[in-house]
Parts: sequence; C-alpha cells; structure tokens
Amino acid sequence: MLSKKQAKLFFLGGTVVFFLIFIGLSWHSLSVEVPKQTHEENLTEAVIRGKEIFDSNNCMGCHTILGEGAYYAPELTKVMERRGVGYVKAALMSKVPWAPKGRKMVAYGFSDDEANDLVEFFTWIGNMDLNGFPAEPDLKNK
Repeated sequence: MLSKKQAKLFFLGGTVVFFLIFIGLSWHSLSVEVPKQTHEENLTEAVIRGKEIFDSNNCMGCHTILGEGAYYAPELTKVMERRGVGYVKAALMSKVPWAPKGRKMVAYGFSDDEANDLVEFFTWIGNMDLNGFPAEPDLKNK
C-alpha cells in the first residue's frame, strides 16, 4: 500500500509522463503525418480559390466534405472520383436549379474559371490520404 506522499508522487509523475507523450504525439501528427497525408505540396492558387468559393457560398450548408457539414446533399470528398469533371462542372455552371433525385441545388451559375477552381479543390480533397474514409460501399450484397 502506498503512503499518501507516495501516491501523490505516483500521480504527479504519471501525469507528467503521459502529458509529455501526448505533446510528442501531437507534434508528430501535426508536423509529419498531416502534411504527408494532405499533400500540401499540391496546394495551388486554384485550389485555394476553390476553397474560398466553397466557403463563401456556404456549400457545407447542404453538402458534407471530409465528414463535416450537412447531410441534405451528397458527400463531396470523393466526388471527382465518383462523377468526373464534366458532371461536376455541369452541376456548378447550371443556370437553372438542378434537382437530381428530388433534391434541389441552387443555380449558382458559376463561371468557367470558378467551376475549374472548385474542380481543382475537389480533386485536391479527393487525393488526400484519409485512412479509408469514406468507406467503399459493399456493392456485392446489394
């Protein structure tokens, strides 16, 4: 049985050790793993402009990207892989509200340059290493 003083030292020592482990793992994640998985070297001006367009038009009000956002409209993390450039640009540049499967998307009528920037942003997002997110659907059992 530990005395009160020994228990206090054991608690404080354990707290310090695990705090240092936490700090070390956090530093490793932020300085090594995140840049490697996000491919920061592929960030271009077009990708940054696409992100700004995505944010300024509140796309996350309806869509989900990287698991964040609303669930009204489709997940956009791997949209370029699923739909391709032509489909995405057609939806973004449409002058009329676009309503596949009954859910209506606002007619933003983006210009060709804005649509290209958004495509670059979605392509960059889709090329991130997300540790298997989103999961591939099991199409064999459907």
